[in-house]
Amino acid sequence: MDGSSPAPAVVVDRRIRHGTPAFRRTNLAFFSSGFATFGLLYCVQPLMPAFSHDFGVDAASSSLSLSLTTGVLAVGMLFAGAISDVLGRKPVMLASLLGSSLLVLLSAMAPHWGAFLVIRALLGLTLAGLPAVAMTYVGEEIHGDSLGFAMGLYIGGNALGGMGGRLIAGFAADHASWRVAVAVIGGLGLVASYLVLRGLPASAYFEKRRAHPRALLASFGSLWRDKGLPWLFAEGFLLMGAFVTIYNYVSYRLIAAPFSLSQSHVGAIFMVYVIGVGSSAWMGAIAGRLGRRRVLWSAFVIMLAGVALTASASLWAIVAGIALLTFGFFGGHSIASSWVGRRASFAKAHASSFYLFAYYMGSSIAGSIGGLAWNHGGWNGVAIYAAVLILAGLAVALKLRTLTPLASAP
Repeated sequence: MDGSSPAPAVVVDRRIRHGTPAFRRTNLAFFSSGFATFGLLYCVQPLMPAFSHDFGVDAASSSLSLSLTTGVLAVGMLFAGAISDVLGRKPVMLASLLGSSLLVLLSAMAPHWGAFLVIRALLGLTLAGLPAVAMTYVGEEIHGDSLGFAMGLYIGGNALGGMGGRLIAGFAADHASWRVAVAVIGGLGLVASYLVLRGLPASAYFEKRRAHPRALLASFGSLWRDKGLPWLFAEGFLLMGAFVTIYNYVSYRLIAAPFSLSQSHVGAIFMVYVIGVGSSAWMGAIAGRLGRRRVLWSAFVIMLAGVALTASASLWAIVAGIALLTFGFFGGHSIASSWVGRRASFAKAHASSFYLFAYYMGSSIAGSIGGLAWNHGGWNGVAIYAAVLILAGLAVALKLRTLTPLASAP
């Protein structure tokens, strides 16, 4: 023996990086799950006028078909991460998607409005297991230099699901009924469940932990001591609140005179959702290069311009406004959500859960209040209300520009 010390062990980073087969498989699985999740959640949006007609409820009451789901979903988000800490990321995501698909199929047979709302509320509980855990999975398994791009692609998949759910539901409702439309979306969810089962790689960096309620509360409390995270949670609320308000009630405007569009045509307008696929990845990549604090504010300016265009009497201007709103929203959501993941050097799963809690509470609370704006002020009332939310988000984004960055959070 020569007395030399043994060579140090080489630590191999097995996190998934852009350009590898594993990266492509992971994002394909997330596109499938994102498409199904957001299709199951938002398929009711273009159907709200049909609910008003068939069940005899007003616009604000009809919006409960989405607001109840997102409200329960928001609360479930707070605990989904802790459950996945015990059971694992992939099992929770798969159970969430499968259970949600079955509930949506059941909702197509609801005999009355009350039963339909109960099922939609339960759907919020089952859906909670996928989005928060998906963000955690991405944060754990994707390499840091590919994180922004991967998050952008994941959110882009969500955009396709939101668009596809609205488009398919609108077309099916126009040619059959809203019940057939909802059943079709539920069937697509079952297909996506199979694709996730077969395609999503098992976690390599997951560490099973026991659930400790006191430790969970302490982790949540620590998030609020950070100078940036609470403001990012607020951005999630304001982004989603403004966005869902416009999308909830634009159908009521467009099926009425002077536009008098069919459900299929209204659903086709939601194809602008595909813009979110590009904007989330593009703005996420730009923010990764220039810094999130330097780019986030621009998303709100774009959204504000979009809302202003929807006040026009021209159908083409309204469509352009919805497109701009969608571009800004998905870009802003991509930046804010990835910023949460980077800034939360501790309790990443809980930070993601709280961001999504605020995000979906924006849909539930702000979206329902938007119905009151429609009932009392028509479209001008909706546009003014959404603009106020966006301006508040812009003010927060400008405040975040002054935030002292952490070493690992540009």
